[in-house]
Order: sequence, then C-alpha cells, then structure tokens
Amino acid sequence: MTTKIMQHVLQTALSSGFSATEGFHSDKPNKVDPLFNGMEAVLPQSFVPQTSTRITLKGKKSDVQIPWMSIGAWPWGDKATWHWDPKEREGLNEAWKYLVDNNITSYGSGESEVICGELVKDMPRDKFIMQTKYYVVPDNFKNIFTPASAPYKMLKESLERMKLDYMDVYMVHGHIHAGSIKQVAKSLADCVDEGLCKVVAVANYSVEDMLQMKEELAKYDIPLELNQCEYHVMRRLPETEGMLRTCRENGIQFQSYSSLAQGRLTGKWTPDNEPPKTYRFSSYPIKEIQHTLDVVKRIAEKRGVSMAAVALNYNISKGVNPVVGVRNLEQAKSNLQAFGWRLTDEEIREMDSVSIEGKHTKLWQQG
Repeated sequence: MTTKIMQHVLQTALSSGFSATEGFHSDKPNKVDPLFNGMEAVLPQSFVPQTSTRITLKGKKSDVQIPWMSIGAWPWGDKATWHWDPKEREGLNEAWKYLVDNNITSYGSGESEVICGELVKDMPRDKFIMQTKYYVVPDNFKNIFTPASAPYKMLKESLERMKLDYMDVYMVHGHIHAGSIKQVAKSLADCVDEGLCKVVAVANYSVEDMLQMKEELAKYDIPLELNQCEYHVMRRLPETEGMLRTCRENGIQFQSYSSLAQGRLTGKWTPDNEPPKTYRFSSYPIKEIQHTLDVVKRIAEKRGVSMAAVALNYNISKGVNPVVGVRNLEQAKSNLQAFGWRLTDEEIREMDSVSIEGKHTKLWQQG
C-alpha cells in the first residue's frame, strides 16, 4: 500500500489574523435531494487509489504530477483560526517524515509558507510539489493599489518566504480580488512566462467565473487546471450544482479543501465536545449531523480503517482530489488509510443517502 518512490506535494494555506472561515452559516443541515443521481460522478471500480497514483496537471511549458491527496498546511502557524501552538512543531516534523516516506503532499501563505519551506529545504526540488495561493483579501496594499500586478508580486513574496525558485501550482484564492478576471489572468500569465510557476488554478470560483478565467488564460496559451472548493459528504454543493461535471467536461481537476469538515468527519467531535467556533465551515451542531457520522463510522468499523479514511476515499471515488490537514503523526497515518482500496457503489449510495448539500457563503464560497 505504501512505496518509497512517491513524489511529495506541498500546498500552503492562509495564515493571517483574519479568519478565512468567517461567514454566515445556517445551523440546520439541508439534505441532498434523494432523487439526485450521485453515482454520475463516481469513478469506475477498476480505479483503486494508491499513494503512488498521480494526476497530471497541464502547464504551458511543463506539466505537474500530483498525488491523489494533498496535505493542507493552513493550520501551521495559524493561531487565529486553528489555535496553533509552536510546541506542535515537533509532532508536525514526525508527521512530515512519515508522509515523505509514504509519498504525500501540502498548502498556505505567511507563516505556513515559512514552515513548508523549512520542511523541504533539504529535499531535491524535483522530489516535491509545492502549491500556494494568491491571497486576495484587501488587507494587503498590493491588492488595493496595484490589483493588476498583485498576483505576480505576491507570488514573488511567497517564493522568498519558502526560499524556492518557482511554484508548481499557483492558485487564485477566490473571486473577491480587486482586479478583474482579465487582469488577474494576465498577471498569472506573467508568472508562468517568467518561470515563477508551472500551473495555475483557482479556488472558490463559481462555474461561470471558472469558465471565464479558463477563457482569459487561453489567450496566453495557458490552461486552467484546477478549481478548489469545500467538498465532502456534508457539503456536496459543488456536485449538485454541476461543478464536478463541468470540471470534467473542461479538463479541470476538482480539488476539495476542508475535506474532513474541519475534523467533524473524523469522529473527534461529539454533542458534548463541539468544535471551536472558529471552525466555521460546515458548522452544524454535532447532534444535527450524527446520522451522517454514524454511517461513516459503521463503514469504517466494517473495513477496519479510520473514519477519516472513509471520508477521504468517498471524495476520491467521486474523482475529487482532497486536501487534508495534518498536525501530527497520528493524523498522517489515519489519512493514509484512504489508499489501497475503494468504497463499493453500495457504500457510496449509503453515504449519499445521508449526505448534506450545504450552502454558499457571502465572502469565500462561491463554488
């Protein structure tokens, strides 16, 4: 199930005093319409994900091969949302060594980028993949006063923090940037043409905005290769609204963040031990989602794997490339249990039957 030849991918994440999870969320989960055909997105049972399995992202000059799971680095250094404690660094180092030995990946900006850079500093550059985001929130003067060139300037700063010459995947964090999609596409093209990044992507884009960005990038012979939105069995909105289908029809890989619903799908939280209020994605009271969690737990126990592994295998089975947070060795081992097997169609239907559609938020989640 594990190999020693895995190429490692890091995707950095947000790390600022502003909590990117802030927004307006209903505490009542809205179930997916039982008539919706969730099997349309499911990959053939002949596909069984391994840690060595790769997804090809096309670039103008060169392609990037990413594994079927990326390790999200957002919590690393983020005290505002994730209550990061510097004492956790030793456990993170253990987790990173385990992931390197077993072939996996990560993502952030600011402090998490610094940590990512430190973790890979002794690795050959062709042995890991790094993915980071253009942080679009207007708390940075570049986004306000020079919106047309902000993506280019901020990528150079990210590379300096990580002490890297180029980024493998550079992602626009959301369509709330001051510059137009046309301006952002031009700045991304400059990044590619100057060798600062290989592949470009977006996050939290709606179907319409994603296709517009694809069209603008095509003017520079640059493909749009990835859209990252929140997706899991408790937020299937990108699937029910047609995002997954549109991505496949246009050769765009769909990637999920908050793939474990900020820990809710791991069994860590209970009605008597709710997640912190800063964990705002899919922020339903545990009692309201217990039926969904019970199904995930039952499948996990039957298969002898963690609940996290079942939730992540569900995403992969739908063709979704999950980003998942890791802070210690135990979490790393739990997540890697998602490889080497597949949920049956019957198990997927069972999870679909207790799934939640979810909603958009006014700020980030347009996709």
